[in-house]
Amino acid sequence: MASQVEGYRAWLAEHGYTKLTIRNMLKDLGQVGVWLSRRGLQAADLSEDRLQQFLSDQWEVGRRRLPGPRGMRPLLTYLRQAAVVPPPLVAPSPLEDVLVQYRCWMVGERGLSAATVLRYENTARRFLSEQAMPGGVFTPGGLTGADLNAFLLRECVRVSAGSAKGRVAELRSLMRFLHLRGLTPLRLGTAVPPVGGWRLATVPPTMAAADVQQLLDHCPREGAVGIRGYAMLMLLARLGLRSIEVTRLQLDDVDWRLGEIAIRGKGRREDRLPLPVEVGEALVAYLSGARPRGSTRRIFVTCRAPHGPIRADLVGDVVERACLRPGLPRVGPHQLRHALAGETLRQGPWLMAISQVLRHQDLATTALYAKVDFTALREVAQPWPGQGAA
Repeated sequence: MASQVEGYRAWLAEHGYTKLTIRNMLKDLGQVGVWLSRRGLQAADLSEDRLQQFLSDQWEVGRRRLPGPRGMRPLLTYLRQAAVVPPPLVAPSPLEDVLVQYRCWMVGERGLSAATVLRYENTARRFLSEQAMPGGVFTPGGLTGADLNAFLLRECVRVSAGSAKGRVAELRSLMRFLHLRGLTPLRLGTAVPPVGGWRLATVPPTMAAADVQQLLDHCPREGAVGIRGYAMLMLLARLGLRSIEVTRLQLDDVDWRLGEIAIRGKGRREDRLPLPVEVGEALVAYLSGARPRGSTRRIFVTCRAPHGPIRADLVGDVVERACLRPGLPRVGPHQLRHALAGETLRQGPWLMAISQVLRHQDLATTALYAKVDFTALREVAQPWPGQGAA
């Protein structure tokens, strides 16, 4: 492992590890090298199983301060990126092969986001695993509408109505893919029954403008985590961005001279929005003093090493923690988007303008927000002239 010391040191420094942590992890590298030499192995022979055996042997000889499997993961990641250790060889099963093709189809031909692809793939994996024959034999050509209905009924028992509607869309997408690939002779997507529900039957969950301001006022603006969280909240509250859109933002998306920001939305759609001054100031504070240095072009990165792009669920965690500070009920990032739409509607702009701000592809989606202005609705709901006499 001697030839890997300097490369591993530079890799750890690039990913934001401190000098003390780098020194300890280089010691682990040396211990692994000694262990491999004693067993007559090369660096290319290293794998997850060998690392687990290394940790077990170290424990048996009395070494108690061990990093653990998760702590050894950066070493194996670096060695594989440096082409020292080959990638793991896993023979894909027929089911896994279909799921890989399905994932590539969703990304390449449907343009779905990473979070949506993961959700659709999880449903496909669970459904197809249940349909596999004893012994792992996978025959999608034998699927029937009864199999789809039985799976959907089981899902409806354990999930909410909204999630059940999502299962319908996920199953139909899977059936469409299987038919296009010739794996099923029939278009079974039409056999998936819809879940009962009426469009525009509910009022979107929202927040008052004063509550949104409380979230922003109580958000700490010192420290890397606080400054990053405040910048995220400003993007959610003032521009109505979705969680995935916040995570996709890159340094090149902000045009500081024109005062615009590019948003990568659903279906690979890109829009440009004016950048409000207060949002720009929050981004500048984060980029100039709190964002760790690294090779990624994403704006928001993790504060702890290894530094890399944040996940979309971290945005939700930031909003939930922000609700706890002023003692408000917990909400998700999307409710800040609803709050922006409701407040904009109360200030007078018509639905087409709100649709452009929220970047809806269908105006019918924006029409749902017409019901959040309860004051205007009460005026509309006044009795018609002559109704009392009738």
